Formats: sequence, structure tokens, C-alpha cells
Amino acid sequence: MSSLPNDAATATADTHTIPAPTETADTVHLPTADDANDIAPGLVTLRRALHENVEVGLDLPVTQKLVLEAIEGLDVEVTTGEGLSSIVVVLRGGARKTDSTGVVPAVLLRGDMDGLPVTEATGFDFAATSGRMHACGHDLHTAGLVGALKLLHRDRDSLPGDVVFMFQPGEEGFDGAGKMIDEGVLDAAGPRVKAAFGIHVSADADLGVASSRPGPYMAAYSKMTITVNGKGTHASRPATGMDPIQVGAMLVGQLQEYVTRRFDIFDPLVVTVGQFNGGTAPNVVPDLATLVVSVRTFSETVTSRAEAELPQLVRDLVAAHGLTADVEYEQILPPTINNDAEAEFFLSTFTDLFGEERTVRKANPLPGSEDFSRVLDAVPGAYGHFGVALPNLPVEEREANHSPRARHSDDGLADQALFLAHLAGRRLAQLAED
Repeated sequence: MSSLPNDAATATADTHTIPAPTETADTVHLPTADDANDIAPGLVTLRRALHENVEVGLDLPVTQKLVLEAIEGLDVEVTTGEGLSSIVVVLRGGARKTDSTGVVPAVLLRGDMDGLPVTEATGFDFAATSGRMHACGHDLHTAGLVGALKLLHRDRDSLPGDVVFMFQPGEEGFDGAGKMIDEGVLDAAGPRVKAAFGIHVSADADLGVASSRPGPYMAAYSKMTITVNGKGTHASRPATGMDPIQVGAMLVGQLQEYVTRRFDIFDPLVVTVGQFNGGTAPNVVPDLATLVVSVRTFSETVTSRAEAELPQLVRDLVAAHGLTADVEYEQILPPTINNDAEAEFFLSTFTDLFGEERTVRKANPLPGSEDFSRVLDAVPGAYGHFGVALPNLPVEEREANHSPRARHSDDGLADQALFLAHLAGRRLAQLAED
């Protein structure tokens, strides 16, 4: 996958250029590495408390309480969600200016807070024991966002605009971002935020290295649920029934063959059968078998094609074996598409802070999906990744996010908080000068 079609690759091309970060950095007082190191021990403590008390989904009362306690006493406006355990914090700048449109600019920073239903096997002394785990590193996202808030709060008197901090539940399959948008997070400061930024940690990427790219960054996600309707019988006499498990197994292979022969490798489609359920005993051919399929795409063209073609393909293949199939197809998330100019700002800000050797410009999008795509659908912004592999762990022993053995280091929390704070502070300075 070396490129995407022009319409996909340039879907968010911007007509303006954001100045280099150092051109406006001196217009506000921004935190230093020493400032970030000062608060790092508290962030580590918070991260480990979040990790040990992980919650899943949209209802995160313990997590919400820990965050609210961590920011207690700050001069900010705090709103909690109505339909989910979200927290929206607005930090008002003390040097607020109106921009060229006559409004005080605001920038949004986001950190997701939920975990996964994974039994932890990291060996950490602060490991969760509840059958749930922060296997995707959202405990670091939350602690890092608290750190950015504390750093910017110290310098709030010099900020020429406002910062919205989006503490989000339900990223792991619950569309928490969409629900927070419905509850008004993008307009929390008054006028709609002018830019939005987020970062995701990676347990198997080098500590302290950030990566992103302009344009398409992460895939759209759709889900196809297939019920193969057969006819149950005794397993010793399969010819007297219609075996849905055998036909379902055929579908697993045929879906892969169809993808490789019908879709362009440079605008790809990634199909994975993640669930296959059928049967109750080894000596019974069941009536039904169910497959649940994830579909990842990077352009609107392929997203639409997949929805139109895959369900009919399944029905036709099943019919060829004399059975029927019920197919439900749902588009879950759009692709995560970085605004070109904001992505360049994201990368150049990190480089200015930490050096070119720690900055990676991705050549291709990533096949994972992310509900921050909802935010980037609504406002310009950028998203990227930040490596947090344990510093002394050999590369071959690193495991990726979502593994029960994914071990995220908290050694990068100070840099993560500093970077987020600079994204907001520098971008506000530029917006106030537009």
C-alpha cells in the first residue's frame, strides 16, 4: 500500500498554511520540560490508579471520580456528561483576543478513558484483577491530558484563547466521541473550537517517538453480522440436514479471496472474521451459525462498495450450497482524516520540542479505527501516535495494544503532557494572530 487514490489522499487538503510553531511560540508563555518533569510523579500516580481501577464502556464512575479529584482546585469550568461518564473542562485564557472572525478562539484536546474486557497478564504490580484491562493505553491518555491541563493552567494568564479538554468514555466500540459531540463538547467554550488534537500511545513503538501524516490516517470501520440458516440433524448423518458450520467455514475463505481479486491494493479493503459461533455439541449439526466480520476501508468509494457488494456476495455463496443467510451491515466509524495543515503543525510542533530523530511521518494510513474521526469530521485537526514501549524491553518481546501482555511505560507521560500543552498553546497564539 504505497498510495491512495487522489480523491482520498487529498480529501482534506487545506488552502491555508499554518505558520511554523516557533514563529508564534513567543506570543504566549508556554510550559518547559522542567515544568512537565515537576508534575510527572503525580501523573504516574494517577495513571497507575486508573490502570488498577479500569472500567469499560460509557459508564466509568470510578475513572470519572479519579479525574475530578486530580483537577480539583483548578480555576476551570467543569461539566460532566448526562448520558455517559464524560468530563468536559474549559480553561479560559487570561489574555483572550478575538480572531479575524470576531470570536475568541478555542482549541480542543482529547483523551479517552475506557478500557477493554481483557484479563491482564502484564505482571505489573498495579495490574488490574477485575477481568478488565487498560490494554490500549487509555490510562496514559487520561493522565497525559490531566498533565496538559495542569501545565496550561499555570500559564493561563497569557493564553489568548480557551482550551477545551475532552475526557471521553466509550472509545472502544461505544462511539463515546459521537455522544460527547451530541452533548455539545465542540461548543463547550462558546463558539465552536477552531482546531482539535489527540494522541494515542503504542505499547510496541519506541518510547518517546511520535508519528502522524496529513490526510487519511486511520481506517473506517464497518461490521457485518451473518446468520447462516441451515437444518439441524445428527452429526453421523450430515446428508439429512444442511450444515451451517461447513458453509460458514467456506465464507471465511471466500471473503478473503474476493477481497484480493476485486479491490485495488492501493485503496485497500481489510476483512476479518473475528467471531464464528455455532453448535452446541460435537454430535449435532446445528440449525444456525453466526459470523461477525470487521471491515476496514480508507476511502468513501471502497466503503460504499463494500457495503453494497459484501452482503450480496454472502447471500449468493450461501445460496449456492442450498442454504440462506441473513446479513446485517453497519457502518460504525468513518475514516480518521487529518487536516493537511493541522497535521503539518502537529508534526512540526513535536519536532521543535523533541527533535527530528523522534518524529516519524507515516507513509501510509493505519488499518485500525478511532472514534476521534467524529471530531475530525466536524472541525479541522490532527491525530497521531506516541511510542511508550518499556525502555529496556527487547523489540521481539513487545506486544501490541489490546494484548493481555501489552505493557505501556509511563516514562513518557511528561513529554506527552508537554506536547499536548504546546499543541493547544501554540495553536491559540496562531489563531489569535489570524
